[in-house]
Amino acid sequence: MKRKKLITISLFSFLCLLACAFASISYGAKSLNILTVIQSLFGNGSYDFSGSVVQARIGRTVFGILAGAALSISGALMQAVTRNPISDPSILGVNTGASLFVVCGISFLHISTGNQYILLAFSGAAITAILVYGLAFIGYGGATPMKLALAGAAASTALQSLVNTVMLPNTQVMDQFRFWQTGSISGATWEDIRIILPWLMAGFILSFALASSLNTLALGDETAAGLGLRVNLIRGLAALAGVLLCAATTALAGPIGFIGLMVPHFMRLIFGPDMHKVLPFSAIGGSCILLLADVAGRLLGKPGELESGIITAIAGAPVFILIIRKAKVYSL
Repeated sequence: MKRKKLITISLFSFLCLLACAFASISYGAKSLNILTVIQSLFGNGSYDFSGSVVQARIGRTVFGILAGAALSISGALMQAVTRNPISDPSILGVNTGASLFVVCGISFLHISTGNQYILLAFSGAAITAILVYGLAFIGYGGATPMKLALAGAAASTALQSLVNTVMLPNTQVMDQFRFWQTGSISGATWEDIRIILPWLMAGFILSFALASSLNTLALGDETAAGLGLRVNLIRGLAALAGVLLCAATTALAGPIGFIGLMVPHFMRLIFGPDMHKVLPFSAIGGSCILLLADVAGRLLGKPGELESGIITAIAGAPVFILIIRKAKVYSL
């Protein structure tokens, strides 16, 4: 791709993100005009009701940008590691593993802080990723893309039954877990951002540091090894970064599906397999999609709101079917 075209796309993507952020701040149960938003952002009128609404939505918007970027990059890493275009944290069961550990923490350990949620979600996601890879590795051919998808579906179903087993007998746990399970950024605060930011920054830095190695890995394991790449180490580090990003976001926002599937797939259609382009543009695209889903949930659910996880599922299911029909599932 020519440099001038890349700069144009980058500028357009950044403007789209700004527009989505502005829409996230402006629209909801109470919609605000452009002048009111600008005045509140720059401190004028920040103590009236409209200003309070804007200030509350800013934290929610920033969290949405971070969460959308994390989910998209996590999906891109999962697809690169498995060489499977239908891989994402929800398809491979990682979200369900995080959910199981969180509901167990709520039920048996009475967790309440964000860091506790993140630690348990990361543990559940990591163990599930190892379990799915182990199941796929058994038998002829090793961990092929199709076997990984099937193992992820089987693990997700089994873990979801365990979630229900732990949750259903306890009404209090069910009430606390029910909203979290849907997936939403509606309750996000600056405190949540402070808690999640170190985890996400670690995942982002590791992801971008691995971009060149992942490009080499895409040539095939034998070719990559012949070029001096430590294949298993790179695959393990990429999986670690993907699980970290997914788990941290899932811990505070719940399991929001399909963003990690849709966005990286479309970015590959535009930019090709180069992870130096796929990762940053997936981050921007994921942030835009999650913010738009959040705004759509507010507008469609007036005077309440629909959780963003519901909106992404409604939009993502047809895309998933299209990818299955059109994509070459066996390799990227």
